[in-house]
Amino acid sequence: MALAEVFEAFAGPDAPVEFAAYDGSHAGLAGAPVKITVRSPVAVAYLAQAPGALGLARAYVAGQLDVEGDMYEALSRMTKTHSISLGPADKWRLLQALGGPKLLLHRMPPPPQEVRISRRWLAGRRHSKNRDANAISHHYDVSNRFYEWVLGPSMAYTCACYPREDATLEEAQAAKFDLVARKLGLHEGMRLLDVGCGWGGMVLHAAREYGVKALGVTLSAQQAAWGQAAIEREGLSGLAEVRHLDYRDVPETGFDAVSSIGLTEHIGKQNLPAYFSFLLGKLKLGGRLLNHCITRPDNTEPAIRMRGFINRYVFPDGELEGPGYLISLMHDTGFEVRHEENLREHYAKTLAAWGANLDAHWDEAVAEVGQGTARVWRLYMAGSRLGFDRNHIELHQVLGVKLQPDGTSGMPLRPDWEIPRVLARLLIRNGPWLSARRPRHRASAGRTGPPACPPARLGPARPRR
Repeated sequence: MALAEVFEAFAGPDAPVEFAAYDGSHAGLAGAPVKITVRSPVAVAYLAQAPGALGLARAYVAGQLDVEGDMYEALSRMTKTHSISLGPADKWRLLQALGGPKLLLHRMPPPPQEVRISRRWLAGRRHSKNRDANAISHHYDVSNRFYEWVLGPSMAYTCACYPREDATLEEAQAAKFDLVARKLGLHEGMRLLDVGCGWGGMVLHAAREYGVKALGVTLSAQQAAWGQAAIEREGLSGLAEVRHLDYRDVPETGFDAVSSIGLTEHIGKQNLPAYFSFLLGKLKLGGRLLNHCITRPDNTEPAIRMRGFINRYVFPDGELEGPGYLISLMHDTGFEVRHEENLREHYAKTLAAWGANLDAHWDEAVAEVGQGTARVWRLYMAGSRLGFDRNHIELHQVLGVKLQPDGTSGMPLRPDWEIPRVLARLLIRNGPWLSARRPRHRASAGRTGPPACPPARLGPARPRR
């Protein structure tokens, strides 16, 4: 049986992609914008030994299966072919046609990009400090140059917040950081702790635009080095700092605000109560926490799929919970939750922009990190974008406050971080000359009097290289 016949048995004769194989057979829609090519018997072995997404991913990452055209379009089209259901007898017949049980006897080693649980690398209790450090290093210590190509000048590796449909990625990332700052009520003289700070985007924004003294911590050595260098380049060393440190080892306390932007996914379900309790303990009375993380749409699916592509190739040990579960934990820990919103459409747009950046720098990326790693990223970003589009995963921001002993929250009667409300408040306070731009904060500037009105409060800050 030709491989094209096997493809048609799984995908149907009218699959909306073109298919070609090393045996010379063809199937699907000739001339389709997406073409899938099986390069060698190795790809067949991967698919036979790990049927489904993991086998396909292994074949693609190893270069034994190629996808020509837009990867998001390819995944979107292929998911529409999954309506065909094969019984055990049909699957056995297809296995025989591909070469029989011998395909299962000689196990194909997975590509080197796949995480293996071993004593030498990802070992020990899940979410212990050492294992967390190794898991984070696997994904975030790839190459700062690679991340600069994919993420753009902001070096922000979390969901952006698009203020309008045609906003650029840089405008949307600046708008996200400013939304977090406004929700936290940041102003000059406050102290901010940003846990899981990445390359320091939130720390830089809070110091530059609000005059806040900001500390960021990350488990990635490369992120910390890049972030600290950016702080020094911008002259913000007196206000901002990024440390290579586990958030659990931060000694300071008494912060006015805590931001956690993309860390919760790495904490683990069993550790979440301790995580929220730790952050509560870092805050002053009346202080606010903004928790920004990927979630599941419900609590019925498992938090982690051990044999899934994401766990094996992208975020080892990552776990997702439903938003209701996280909100309940925050309440149980001692926070009062005051606001929540879902930004999943924004993450789909963010991933589309990252994917376009990778495609634009594909040759350089392959030269920098290798074809296998570049393929992991191409597949993961397109698949995640599809997941957000179809509500298989979500992105929630949850705002909590540490109440005063008498129950006082210090929160406004209505959310005052929405741009129209910010504009109205500032117009009342400052008059029609509001639009005049004021200088941004610099560590060396000797400021007196009331704090400057950060221009980012009127919209996203201009991206800085």
